[in-house]
Amino acid sequence: MKTTRRLLIALVLASTAAIGLTGCAAMGSGGGESASVDEAPAENAPAATDGGDVDTAVVITGRISIVAADPIKAATEATSIVTDVGGRVSGRTERAAEDGGQASAELTLRIPADAIEAVRGALADLGEVKETALDSTEVGATQRDLAARITTLRASIARYTDWLGTATKTSDLIELESAIAERQTELEGLEAQSRALEDQVAMSTITLSLVSEYVPVVTAPQNFGEALAVGWAGFGAFWGTMLIAVGVGLPWLVLLAAVVAGVIWLVARNRRRQDARPPLAQVMPDLALFAAPEQTPPAPR
Repeated sequence: MKTTRRLLIALVLASTAAIGLTGCAAMGSGGGESASVDEAPAENAPAATDGGDVDTAVVITGRISIVAADPIKAATEATSIVTDVGGRVSGRTERAAEDGGQASAELTLRIPADAIEAVRGALADLGEVKETALDSTEVGATQRDLAARITTLRASIARYTDWLGTATKTSDLIELESAIAERQTELEGLEAQSRALEDQVAMSTITLSLVSEYVPVVTAPQNFGEALAVGWAGFGAFWGTMLIAVGVGLPWLVLLAAVVAGVIWLVARNRRRQDARPPLAQVMPDLALFAAPEQTPPAPR
């Protein structure tokens, strides 16, 4: 009996101890989970902030149209505005006014992205703004993709270079060199894309169009004085044109006159020769006898 009682007491104590250990373990594990949950936001917060900074990478392009009194002078002022903020002009086209037309200028501006608004406000002072169109394209994901591919290619090239140093077969050397060259070419292309994208993000591209105010050309005379001036100008233009025509045709007229004079001289000379010749009867009198034979009168019956 004593032995059975001792066994029962030992089982009860063992069960109590097991239950206590299980509760402590549960409390310990619950505390660990809560601590990890509390610490997770603190660890992930900087990463989220960095990701937000990358996503703010945008490429800004646009067009601004301005009507200015002197587009050529305004283009020079716009160049100064852009260079003062660290930008540059990558293209410039100017056209002066001709025959009453409009003068114009077109500039391709590369402006630091953080100075777009300041430059836009300064350009508005050059004249009357007719159009402003700005587009923003997010390129953060593209930049991250390029960076990841560049990193992968560099690691691949380094690994193939290590294998190249340990290769002993000619076939392996040729294959490894070909693989390295192919990856190096791809790497250079990706690096060029990355640099171009970084330049587009850092420097926005804005096309600035400057044009003068359109003034319709009046061609009809508005009063008697203008009509007289127009008529006199037409009169002078007519005789000026005639004089030019005579000047152009004068060599041909001289040649034609010489030919006509020659023909007239030849005809006159032939007539003088004919008039100077004696009559045909005087030159050959005997021909008259043969030309008209004598006829005897008939005998009387």
